[in-house]
Amino acid sequence: MRDQASPGTLLSQLRAQPPLVHCITNFVAMNIAANVLLAAGASPAMVHAEEEAGEFAAIAGALTINIGTLSSGWLRGMEAAAVAAGQSGKPWVLDPVAHYATGFRRAAVDRLLELGPTIIRGNASEIIALAGGVSRGQGVDSRDGVEQAEESARLLARVHGATVAVTGVVDFVTDGERAVRVEGGCEWMPRVTALGCSLTCLVGAFAAVRPEQPFDATVAALATFAVAGEFAANGADGPGSFSWRFLDALAALDALALDRNVRVFAA
Repeated sequence: MRDQASPGTLLSQLRAQPPLVHCITNFVAMNIAANVLLAAGASPAMVHAEEEAGEFAAIAGALTINIGTLSSGWLRGMEAAAVAAGQSGKPWVLDPVAHYATGFRRAAVDRLLELGPTIIRGNASEIIALAGGVSRGQGVDSRDGVEQAEESARLLARVHGATVAVTGVVDFVTDGERAVRVEGGCEWMPRVTALGCSLTCLVGAFAAVRPEQPFDATVAALATFAVAGEFAANGADGPGSFSWRFLDALAALDALALDRNVRVFAA
């Protein structure tokens, strides 16, 4: 990694001054995403109503938008929040869940992209399709490998001026110039509902800590998730026991342990 604040340093900063993270996420993810943010040390707020989303985004440290359970009203709230975040200089993260599945979702993501997300996080199939490629995705499941999405991520980063994270067995992060891979986690993580959606919210929390360094913030969030996942795997018998162990591991993770176990490599 280049000369920059370590993931552990950013985690310490997050806990020293817990950021308020405005999460517009799907019904399935709300509980686990809020618990993940609390375990990490951030303050979550699940606010999606169009009547208040814009006002709330302006006072939060960062905004995250996940289109998992999309509706017209929620979309209007998402747009209002994204506009307010942009006007207030707040970073915001777009999670384009299964955006290729229907015309409504494709149009929604196109509109959100026009509002200039700071960070885009998705699985390989979502990122490939978002860049105009042909993916093998089915619903919310990725059927493509992260390595197959790396060039798509670089393209998206350059076109939209955003940091792009492709998450999977080995994560990939790029801002169009720099790129790294983040190793870690465990095999149970994709089998716990909405854990990836929770990662999007955690990326927002780290972006609130370092709004001027979205690439570094994204890498730190992914590294934190990966190391906590490895620690939680010890003693887990399956996705059920892993789920609660992950929250415990995330809450117990400190800066020293994070920096000792992080595996981030230039790509």
